[in-house]
This record gives sequence, structure tokens and C-alpha cells, in this order.
Amino acid sequence: MQHIYDVTIIGGGPAGLYSAFYSGLRGLKTKLIDSQQQLGGKVLLYPEKLIWDIGGHPPVLGEQFVKQLIAQAKTFDPTILTGTKVDFIERQDDIFVLHTAQGDKHYSKTVLLAVGGGIINPQKLSLEGAEKYEMTNLHYTVQSYRHFVDKEIIISGGGNAALDWAVELNPIAKNVTVVYRKDKLSAHEATIQEALNAGVNIECHTTISKLTANADKTAIQLVTCENSKTKQSYTRQIDEVIVSHGYNREASLELDQAITVPKKDDYYFEGKATGETEQPGIFAAGDILSFEGKIHLLLGTFQDAANAVNSIKTYLEPTAYRHGVVSSHNEVFKEKNRSIIEKQLK
Repeated sequence: MQHIYDVTIIGGGPAGLYSAFYSGLRGLKTKLIDSQQQLGGKVLLYPEKLIWDIGGHPPVLGEQFVKQLIAQAKTFDPTILTGTKVDFIERQDDIFVLHTAQGDKHYSKTVLLAVGGGIINPQKLSLEGAEKYEMTNLHYTVQSYRHFVDKEIIISGGGNAALDWAVELNPIAKNVTVVYRKDKLSAHEATIQEALNAGVNIECHTTISKLTANADKTAIQLVTCENSKTKQSYTRQIDEVIVSHGYNREASLELDQAITVPKKDDYYFEGKATGETEQPGIFAAGDILSFEGKIHLLLGTFQDAANAVNSIKTYLEPTAYRHGVVSSHNEVFKEKNRSIIEKQLK
């Protein structure tokens, strides 16, 4: 028997997770599918970064923010599938059929695209054998600052992420050196100045050319760097290597030729602030959606999600209210509100 959902959300980042919450709020039978094993999207790349730009919310660590998003998304018990990549979407009469890389099919009355910038994978260090150190001291993201206390660290990369990590780790590490292959760093001017003010050692024209293992061959012990301008090289003992060379973006799905959704820059879907696209039944929210006046911040993501779900609701039920009832007056929260208030009064 085919289970047909009112809406299937593709993407488990902030846009997808908030969409799952809001579609439940609006009484829609909801499924969320994400290609990654963990929900959270790009926020997972920066678990210990503080997020400040969410209205009415005190600064929160990325890791905690993801936990809160997931808990909120599960409020109305949507079906959630992780580690499942949607490859292709086709339309059969009034139903969309979502084909996955695993060979499964999912059926839905509408589809909400919330795939952000696509499936992102870090650009790896292009040295033979480097991958064997990824389980020890070669890192493509910083999961925990505590791991780097009193360590000799080298960071390869000249973008915002590389310098942000350098600034954060510099006070707790023994030493932090940033090496970058070009003559000028690619990070924002303010970020560069912050790194310089923090005393981070920055070496341009410099790349990591060799990794030398420790005695038992399990971790990197020595790093050799070369300066393309002076043609000189040096080797130093190191505890941790962080590589921040950006990310490869993999387009997460294809649409049947009969489904026409205009794109911007050959990737992002063009639509409206209401989350609607040119294709009836296909909606979008978050970074994947392009429209005039777009706000590329988390706070904009939540508005995108609410607008898209409201559009889905009226698409499926033309007589429904265009907007959801505010939470303070919404009947679906009546029992939940009472329970929360009673706990706070105890």
C-alpha cells in the first residue's frame, strides 16, 4: 500500500526542520527526507560557533541550536528519514513520486525543497595517503574546541572558516599557524584583522606538501610546508592539522522534464517570497530559494519555511486560512501550553 503524504520535505537543515514543525502545526501529513545521517544541515559544520542572529534568542552554540531545531521539528510526529538521497522527482497525475538512491519510491501531494546549497563535502587535502589520518589528527571541521587545548596546530586555508577557527583556537592552543597558497587571504577584511589582532601566525604563498606519520603510523607527527615565492620549505612537529579548503557542492536531485522550475545560476530555484515556484505543487524554502528581497540569514529561513507551508496548505485546501493561527491562540498548543506552565509553577 502506498502511503501518500500531504507534503514531503527534502532537506534536514534549519529550513527543512522548521518546515516540518510548521506543516504539523497546519495539520499536514508530513515526511522529511535528508541525505545525511544527521539532521542539522550546514550548522553541523560549526557545532561550537555561537549563533547570535536569531530574533529573541540569546547566543546559542550551533550544536545546541540543532538539537532544539530537531526537537521542535518532531513536535507533531512527522515521518523522518535520514541517510536517504532523493535522486529524481516525477509527477504521476496529481501525485509526485520521489525516487531515492536506494531504489525506493515515496509519494506526496506536494514537495517542499529545502536542500540549501546542496550536499556539501569538504575539499580534501590533495596529498597521497592523507585520508588515513582523518580518524586521528587530520580534521575538515572543528567539532570540539576542547580537543585542541595546548596543541600545536596548523590550519590550511585562507577563508572565513579557517580564520574563524584560528581566532577561536588561538587562546587555548599552544600555537596556531595558518598557511594559505595565495598572496592574499580570501576572508572578510574584518575577519583577517581579528586574526591579526589575536596574534595568529599567518603565512601566505605557503602550502602543506608532505605529511609524516608518527612511529606507529596512526597520526601525523611532522608537516612539511613550501613557500611558492621563496621556494623554501620547512618541516615542523605538529599535533593537529585542520584543512579548510571549502566544499564541493553536489546537486541533490533532478526533476522530470515535465516539471519546470526556473533556476538561478544553474542551481538555485527561482520563486516567490511565498515559497511558490512556477511548478504547481513544488515549493521551496531556505538557501535553495531565490526571490527579490531574499534575506540570507537564519531568521529569513524561518519566514521562508512558514510562507512555503502556508502556500502548501492553501494549495491543498483552497478554503483554508492563508496563515496559521499564532501559537498563543492556537488550539493545537492548548494542552502543551498548560503542561509547560504547570511545570514552571511547581
